[in-house]
Amino acid sequence: MFESDENDVWEDLSNIPADPPVMRDLCVNCQRPSVVCWCLALPSERLSPRSTIILLQHPAEEKRCLRTAPMLQLGLAPNKCLIFKGKRFPSLKHENLEKLLTQPNTVLLYPSKTAIDIRSLELVCDNYNLVLIDGTWPQAKAIFASSPILHNLRHVKLMTTNTSSYIIRTQPTEGCLSTLETAAEALSQLENNSIYREQLVQPLHILCKYQLENGAVTHQSKEFLIKTNTYPKLIGKRLSKLLRSTSDNIEEKV
Repeated sequence: MFESDENDVWEDLSNIPADPPVMRDLCVNCQRPSVVCWCLALPSERLSPRSTIILLQHPAEEKRCLRTAPMLQLGLAPNKCLIFKGKRFPSLKHENLEKLLTQPNTVLLYPSKTAIDIRSLELVCDNYNLVLIDGTWPQAKAIFASSPILHNLRHVKLMTTNTSSYIIRTQPTEGCLSTLETAAEALSQLENNSIYREQLVQPLHILCKYQLENGAVTHQSKEFLIKTNTYPKLIGKRLSKLLRSTSDNIEEKV
């Protein structure tokens, strides 16, 4: 009996194909499987703003399947979206980054106490290097804290009532936008041109539509789930503090 079972096992093993499994065809542009490629939704001609986006990307972002930074980079003209990866900036591997960060027209989009409305920059300069930190909120705070050069930049913030179209990913609060949406809105406000918020986010709509058609569900923000007592986890002090500060900011605007 045992010999028969052993023979069955070896027979099963012998039927395993020696060749590796056939991989799905990848789009040469976005590097996603062709069946879920969103390149058709990119602007017909890559947009060329006066300003340049500089993304400081946490290494964990690159591992995410559903990222928006590639949409931004492919939607803008070459050298209009520069991506540097790391947890501390600049470092020796970040060629030319320190030079960019020390230019007088470089600003950081970050909600510090000294941040001003990004629209107030319009009359000061014709073009900017706009720095964004690409990562979760805890990752963004850690990058900011460990990169003193960022503290010396002028800080700006977005004043908008837009809600995120990235509905297949849970956001911390109602007002949070994806990296793509943040950059698109910032460019539209800086350059007084709605083409960036209208065209750059189209690939995100296609991505979410495909995911929803294939089993994904829409996600409410953690803030909404907590307020409606439907958040399945206990919240920590950090998230509780973030939610309180968001509520305070909303009350101030009102």
